[in-house]
Parts: sequence; C-alpha cells; structure tokens
Amino acid sequence: MTDIAARLNELGITLPKPVAPIANYVPFVRSGNLLFISGQIAIGPNGIVTGTLGRDMNIDAGKSAARLCAINLLAQVSAALDNDLNKVRRVVKLGGFIQSEPSFTDIPNVMNGASDLMVELFGDIGRHARFAVGSSSLPMGTAVEVDGIFEVE
Repeated sequence: MTDIAARLNELGITLPKPVAPIANYVPFVRSGNLLFISGQIAIGPNGIVTGTLGRDMNIDAGKSAARLCAINLLAQVSAALDNDLNKVRRVVKLGGFIQSEPSFTDIPNVMNGASDLMVELFGDIGRHARFAVGSSSLPMGTAVEVDGIFEVE
C-alpha cells in the first residue's frame, strides 16, 4: 500500500489545520469502522472561494474549489485518525453541493475536482459512490461544499 503522507508530498499538498465548525455540529463522527466527515467548504490560504457556477465562475474554477474542499476533508480525516491517513481503508462516498445558476447542468464535472483527488491520492480505494447537486446558495457564499464517508481501520 502507498504511504499516503508521501503521496500527498508528491502531489504538492500540505494539509491545512482542520477548519472548526461554524454552527452546532462536530467536524466528524466515527461509528465502528466508518468515519463521517461534515461538509467542508472551499476555503484555503486566500480565504473562501466564492462564486456561482454558470454566472461568475467557470468549470475549471469550480473543479479547483471542489479539490480544495477535498483537501479540507482530508485534513479532518487526518485529525480523526491521529494524523495517520494510512488508516483509511476505503473512500466510501462523497457528497457535493455546487452553488450554481438553475440552468447550469455540468455539476458532475465540477465535483470531479474532489473525486479525482481521492483517486490520485488513494488509488483504487479512493474510488467511491457520490452525489452532486446544484444549490442556489451555500454557507458563507462558498462555491462548493463536500462531505464524505470513509472506512477506516
């Protein structure tokens, strides 16, 4: 199995400090061997990525925002697993919310920004079930929000 920390380094990714919840929920819950990660928004070193797909944001920018959400998901997973992502046995499911105009229908392609990262990082165990839906608004104006379920040891 690939060392996930080394793979993150190869991909040029440094996991940020996990973002604290902004309301009455916890960032993750472990139940048996499943780890449920609360929705992570597109926030990075330059702040929150805001925008609406189909209006003021193109697909590539949306995919980058989804990838940033996935990086934030991984930061929460790492925190839940005492900083050992090698304990991930499977990315089970991702859920994505894309802030978009009603006529924007390329939502699955935007969500690939998060899905592609999971496969790049974990290989076959990164392949997952998922959903992706459009939304008229998201918390703090973020363009994308992604949650996840992971099987862990």
